[in-house]
Amino acid sequence: MRSAKAAVEPALRLDADAGPDDDSAPGPDTDSASRPDSGPAFGPGPGAEGPDDDPGPDSGSDPASATASRHLPPRTGVAALSPRYQVGAALALAVVAVAVCVHVGMVFLHVAPSNTVTKAHGKAIDDWIYPEFEQNWKLFAPNPLQQNIAVQVRAQVSGADGGSRTTGWYDLSAQDGRDIDGNLVPSHTQQNELRRAWDFFTATHDGSARPVGLRGALAETYLRRIVVMRLERGAIRGGEVLERVQVRSRTTNVPPAKWSSDKVSTSPVYRVLSWWSVPDGATEGGSR
Repeated sequence: MRSAKAAVEPALRLDADAGPDDDSAPGPDTDSASRPDSGPAFGPGPGAEGPDDDPGPDSGSDPASATASRHLPPRTGVAALSPRYQVGAALALAVVAVAVCVHVGMVFLHVAPSNTVTKAHGKAIDDWIYPEFEQNWKLFAPNPLQQNIAVQVRAQVSGADGGSRTTGWYDLSAQDGRDIDGNLVPSHTQQNELRRAWDFFTATHDGSARPVGLRGALAETYLRRIVVMRLERGAIRGGEVLERVQVRSRTTNVPPAKWSSDKVSTSPVYRVLSWWSVPDGATEGGSR
């Protein structure tokens, strides 16, 4: 320790004896660089900003905010529209929502049991539902259908040689059943077209097949068109012309459960309609 102190003291004395004009005296920069414990030079460096030049919080935008604003995704959908078009879109959505609510309410009142509202506004409800939105089900049905009804048809055709023949009965309902079996997504036509056409006919005709309302002729034309088009698909040979068709229904009761004491007849009941002439263009969807 003593020897180290003695070595340092001569150096300090040499520095003290050196004058300002001594070339061997280190300059301020050299002294600062040679001393590890020396502080930074006083005064602002080149290009440095003084305290008065420091920008305040209100002098400019935050760089992070500016960067975030440049990376915002563009507006899409309704938000990209002008305010005027946004108002129009909102009004359109409101109209659609009101229409949907009215339709759902009308269907609910149509299938609901008779109540004060349906008694007071039954005509308005029927005008809304028929014919496009007709429903074939009821809430809390007291007596569900317990019968199997099959619609069958036969035809009278004329050949190219002038002769005519009468086909056998084709079970159109059984054909629909075969198309539905094993089909995970059966079509509406396979499930409901023929059945609804027959229900429409029986609801608008009496037991003698006479129309009982204004829609009787429409129901007959609709049912005839369906059976004619189905006969044309497979029952008519090449060169033959379809002249007349006849429709009948075959109704059988559903057997009761084994544990039930109910007794019902399982014999089929037929309802045979008269022959209908096929007008020109019926197979293309025309009507007389």
